[in-house]
Amino acid sequence: MSVDLFRNLTRLSILFLAPVLLGLPVSLPADESGEARSILDSTGVHGGLVVHLGSGNGRLTAALRRTSAYQVHGLDTDAEKVKAAREHIHALGIYGGVSVDRLTGKRLPYIENLVNLVVIEDLAGVGMDEVLRVLAPRGVAYARVNGGWKKTIKPRPENIDDWTHFMHGPGGNAVAHDTVVGPPEHLQWVGSPRWSRHHDRMASMSAMVSANGRIVYIMDEGSRITIQTPSRWKLIARDAFNGVILWKRSIGKWHHHLWPLKSGPTQLARRLVAIGDRIYVTRGLIAPLEEIDAVTGKTLRVYEESGATEEVIVSDGLVLALANDELTQLAGYVPKFNVGDQRRVLTEFVWNKKPRRVVGYEAGTGKKLWERSTSVAPLTLAADKGGVYFHDGREVVCLDRKTGKERWRAESSGRGKNSSFNFGPKLVVHKGVVIFA
Repeated sequence: MSVDLFRNLTRLSILFLAPVLLGLPVSLPADESGEARSILDSTGVHGGLVVHLGSGNGRLTAALRRTSAYQVHGLDTDAEKVKAAREHIHALGIYGGVSVDRLTGKRLPYIENLVNLVVIEDLAGVGMDEVLRVLAPRGVAYARVNGGWKKTIKPRPENIDDWTHFMHGPGGNAVAHDTVVGPPEHLQWVGSPRWSRHHDRMASMSAMVSANGRIVYIMDEGSRITIQTPSRWKLIARDAFNGVILWKRSIGKWHHHLWPLKSGPTQLARRLVAIGDRIYVTRGLIAPLEEIDAVTGKTLRVYEESGATEEVIVSDGLVLALANDELTQLAGYVPKFNVGDQRRVLTEFVWNKKPRRVVGYEAGTGKKLWERSTSVAPLTLAADKGGVYFHDGREVVCLDRKTGKERWRAESSGRGKNSSFNFGPKLVVHKGVVIFA
């Protein structure tokens, strides 16, 4: 083969593969694409694991992967149809995100509570009880019946709970209201990456919360080859029941990833809250508070006058931001030693006790309700229906939820000489009782 012919063939190969490599939309027949869109819109499934039972020629199976937020698996009892479906999906260049297997037997090849949507064209002897077994809570079975579609929704159990804040909820009491949780019995799913970046430096995971069937977290996706390469921090949402990645958002400059091991900074975990279909987060170390749609990952609003938010909690329709109008001490960290920087966390990077602003917003509208300038010890901001609470370095203080005015302060309950950023005081409010230690 001549060099020129090889070059021309290479160019053609690159052009042919470009739509797949760049993640561009794949051209699908109008009929299957329209039907798939109708199915997804009717069921309200916005991503996750989709199973097509009776996948046939695979055309509708392929069309059900509307975006990369969907992982689609087709099943059919006919080996020839499975072969034809695989060839069709391969031709589209989307095999992997969409796959097809032969179904043998009456049991679906999935663990319990895994699948978000089962599209049924042929049950092939599989019972609806089996379909409901594999469906995740709020998952949908959508069956073709007499030329139409029948929708069945699996209810969410009342005895499972969300973990919306770093310490479970806005009160700081790290105990879930969940009676299903128990000793691990099996793996539900395994996601990537398989390893964090390094043991001797800052953790690759800065924060994680869960709400409404999703887990949301902040993670460094930088190279695992060496910790010396730059960090790539991302805000990521996955389906909690099967681990399918729903979306990712880039984070600007985050905390220095060469911060020493087992030293926090713990405050980073208090920058992420998930309530229902809303996420409250700072997408940067020095950044304002954002509200993000948990379904799409799109920013809905940036909270005015939230400054450089260091902590956020959300309590019964009240969004509270702890805003720092000065440059945080953490922004100045630069590693000095290959190991041994842990001592510096205790001596050089401590709470400076300067005033911050506690700012209250209306959750539904983003309207600013009040603000109060005061000293607030890291990790102590909490709230319930009775008030907003924190430690100011000497005393526990309670503010009115509606006005931000001081309601009371407790007798002196001072802290030690320094409060570092790898641990701090603990304030919990539970059933109207405030506990501080």
